[in-house]
Amino acid sequence: MALEDKDLIIEALLFASPEPLTQKKVNIVFENDPPNLEAVSNRLSMQYIEQGKSFEIQNVAGGYQLRTKPAYDTYVRRLLNKTGQLHLSQAALEVLSIVAYKQPISRVDIEAIRGVDCVGVIKTLLKKSLIKIKGRDEAPGRPLMYMTTEAFLQAFGLIRLSELPKLKEISELMEEQPVLTDQIDAFK
Repeated sequence: MALEDKDLIIEALLFASPEPLTQKKVNIVFENDPPNLEAVSNRLSMQYIEQGKSFEIQNVAGGYQLRTKPAYDTYVRRLLNKTGQLHLSQAALEVLSIVAYKQPISRVDIEAIRGVDCVGVIKTLLKKSLIKIKGRDEAPGRPLMYMTTEAFLQAFGLIRLSELPKLKEISELMEEQPVLTDQIDAFK
């Protein structure tokens, strides 16, 4: 099979895959002599840049995925908002950010930071597969511990959790908005 054919197959897989495409998945698709996903993704990325395409290949959550360039974000959001894409409430975003920065963390600890009951929000985040149960804490009552998932990384375009902005960086950005400072202090 010619190199161009393999590149076209990888491009089709990137287009069709609902989650990031990994080398392991490519190895399954190509029974003999699978191409190197990273090398093909780099070649395709260069072609897209040269051709001025509205999309690009990004390394996300341990794999590669076709993504719309940020310049077209507004239009894609309009489309998705019209098609019933589910959104997260402010409470869900707050709980999700607490879990992302403090994981693994129990519901009691989340509620101590937020100051309100979080049972319903946690259930919602579990249903959307943005968080998962990691296990139980050794504390009295052995509460469940929560952590983020690969779906969380994918939804936010991250390769790994270390790409999250540091709390100090967020604090510096928010200095001009003192109302939000109390919310940031709760994460420290």
